Amino acid sequence: MAKAKTKKAESTKKEEESRAPGKTTIAPGVLVRIAQLTSLSVAGVAGMAPVPGGVNRLFRREAGDGVRIELESNSVAADLYLVLDYGVEVRKVSRKVQREVTRALEEMVGMVVTRVDVHVEEISFENET
Repeated sequence: MAKAKTKKAESTKKEEESRAPGKTTIAPGVLVRIAQLTSLSVAGVAGMAPVPGGVNRLFRREAGDGVRIELESNSVAADLYLVLDYGVEVRKVSRKVQREVTRALEEMVGMVVTRVDVHVEEISFENET
């Protein structure tokens, strides 16, 4: 186990040494889009609901359809406002969305995800049989 951690640390150090000098900046809108697309890819999510409120500009927040992102140094917190399909297990779908959005943000942009809160705003009856 200790060898695996040491090997990973060496690999990370080599990657950092081989990078060109400079800085990568990711626009908050990119984080919003990643969260949207990931949420919509989970079975049982019918769509995104409007984000309530209008104070996003005051607190380093970025909002898009169904997503509110809060940034603090190298960490991100997300509020997701979802429309779920009728008949799905709300808790199960919500937890899967949380896991998938966390994974996507951490893997794609390398930021620490402090929380992903899911707000079920509506149930869609369009696919009801």
